[in-house]
Amino acid sequence: MNTRTIRGTAVRRTATALTAFSSALSLSACGAIGGSGGGGGSAAPARDDITVGLLLPDRDTARFEKFDYPIIKKEVASLTHDKGKVLYANAGASVAKQSQQFQHMVDEKVDVILVDAVDAERIAPDVQKSKNAGIPVIAYDRLAQGPIDAYVSHDNELVGQVQGRAITEALASKGANSKVVMMNGDPADPNTAQFEKGALGELQGKVDIVERYDTDKWSPAVAKAHMKQAIKAVGLDHIAAVYSANDGMAAAVIDALKESGATKIPPVTGQDANLDAVQRIVAGEQYMTVYKPFLDEADYAAEMAVNKVQGRDIAFDALTRDTVDSPTKKHIPAMLVPVVSLTKDKIKETVIADNVYTVRQICTAAYAADCAAIGLK
Repeated sequence: MNTRTIRGTAVRRTATALTAFSSALSLSACGAIGGSGGGGGSAAPARDDITVGLLLPDRDTARFEKFDYPIIKKEVASLTHDKGKVLYANAGASVAKQSQQFQHMVDEKVDVILVDAVDAERIAPDVQKSKNAGIPVIAYDRLAQGPIDAYVSHDNELVGQVQGRAITEALASKGANSKVVMMNGDPADPNTAQFEKGALGELQGKVDIVERYDTDKWSPAVAKAHMKQAIKAVGLDHIAAVYSANDGMAAAVIDALKESGATKIPPVTGQDANLDAVQRIVAGEQYMTVYKPFLDEADYAAEMAVNKVQGRDIAFDALTRDTVDSPTKKHIPAMLVPVVSLTKDKIKETVIADNVYTVRQICTAAYAADCAAIGLK
């Protein structure tokens, strides 16, 4: 299990990070970063023709293909005057495939690698190979083991706390005898243990956790099978709520409940603010999701990668004021982006305000009446 130590502010406000980054860029423009200027001369110009390797873990998590990759690609181009590029690969939830993709990045001599590991422990040798080749590695979204240079994600214990708190608030009138099923994520993902720890901190002593499952590769099919087992063991009418670690599994959990005859879905949590999850929230099928501003996360990752290659140490440090520990390395520079509990009443101020989705995308014909009922138009 990964341990995490935060020094300073655990979740920094986005505005503070942007201010620090802007200040760093101002110093860069004055010649303070990017080269060694002697005798009053200006610093050498930063190199823009860089290649950022991006390794994402799976296609089941909708945000990776739809948001993370396009945003990182666009931001790298913007920061390098359209001279930088992103070499992208998705592992499709395969550890072996991601290892091959990692080796390909090293062989292609990319300048920096952003990696969201399928398996945080088993990727460590690949990270070491990259370091041996002089290629820095930044862990993205999940904390990889090995000699990584930095980490950008969210406060994952806080994610679990937000999910757990949503359940206790939803069940407040029912008391500590409320039976809750926990559908945790992939045990090979270090975030899973942190989500669970945060959730348990809110749930234990306040509800009765009757069944608890790990979900290999975050697979919705596995989650659905587990939910059917829970229904059989606990009884459909006795399940008061389901802690689901992400939206893909939440959809599977809800399908299992419906197929078992549920006419009213108990509170089900989620994470990632997938479009279909937001629609389920509008329809009253999913209780909440954790909105992690992945636009900010992806932007910061691109900025960190470009700064690392260009030697802009002040700008890089401004983006990594937190630190985290992994089992193999201590005091890893980190950026932790804030998270928000997204319920029916928070849709406008989160995913719509941030231009993640439009009202039209959410309120399709199937959800028009539900949208109207909550004033979403």
